[in-house]
Amino acid sequence: MRLDNRLTDGPPMQPLACERCAARVLVRKSSWQQTSVQWDGRSMAVCAERDPAGGGFEGCRSLRETIRESALRGTLAIVDGADGDPLPRAPGSAPEPGA
Repeated sequence: MRLDNRLTDGPPMQPLACERCAARVLVRKSSWQQTSVQWDGRSMAVCAERDPAGGGFEGCRSLRETIRESALRGTLAIVDGADGDPLPRAPGSAPEPGA
C-alpha cells in the first residue's frame, strides 16, 4: 500500500483493517465529521460491500463502522486540522485510556 503524504500539515494516514472482511485501507480522521480513506487495488478487491462501479468508502457500511468504533476506542486518532491537537471524544463515548 502506498502512503500518500501530500497532506504534510496533519497527521499521517493510519492503516486500518475492516472488521468484517479485513480489507486494509489508509485512514485519517481530521474531525468527527471528516474522514479521508485511501484504497488500493487489493483492498478494493477484498471489500465485501464496496461497489465495484466506484461506490468507495461511502458504499461500505462495515468500514464506516470499523472507523467509527476505532475512533471511539481511541485507536484511530481524531485530529483538528487547525492545530494538530486531538479532539475531545464524542459525547457518551468511553474515556481516554489512563484518564
